[in-house]
Amino acid sequence: MHEPQARRVRVWVQPHAPALIPLKPGATAVRLKPAHGIGETRTRMNGIPQPSLRRHHRREVRIILLICGCVCVALGIAGAFLPVLPTTPFMLLAAACFARSSERFHVWLLTHPLLGATVREWEEHRSVRRRTKWIAIVTMSVTLAISVVFFVAYRPLQIALGLFGMVLAIYLYRLPSRD
Repeated sequence: MHEPQARRVRVWVQPHAPALIPLKPGATAVRLKPAHGIGETRTRMNGIPQPSLRRHHRREVRIILLICGCVCVALGIAGAFLPVLPTTPFMLLAAACFARSSERFHVWLLTHPLLGATVREWEEHRSVRRRTKWIAIVTMSVTLAISVVFFVAYRPLQIALGLFGMVLAIYLYRLPSRD
């Protein structure tokens, strides 16, 4: 029995500039009608509509954005193990960097089994899952409380950290959720 091969599908992002996207085994991609803008298309991968990508026209900027995206992915992965660093904002920032620099890395992030769901939810619906919001709020609150009680002695800084935590928690709570 042979193993399925990764397929490459040609998707036109800009006129006369086809891009080859490596797909995972069993993935399907279909070219849909052009989105807003000349030459942009929307693709559908594994039933998931993908946003149109607008790569930056300067190569130097694309390289800088690619490096920033890789740094954000590394920080996001570190944030999964360290309570001080949040994972979701770094992954969303990495997706934004990859969308303007590298279609290949952008598709990789969107189809990643652990990281892709949150990024796809944000890109498609501009929402965050309710469970993700509550985990972020509780983790941030516990971390800030421990910092204020045990590590920060200066009273104005304790108040500032408390206010910052409250504002951030309110912002996270107000993000839209679809579930």
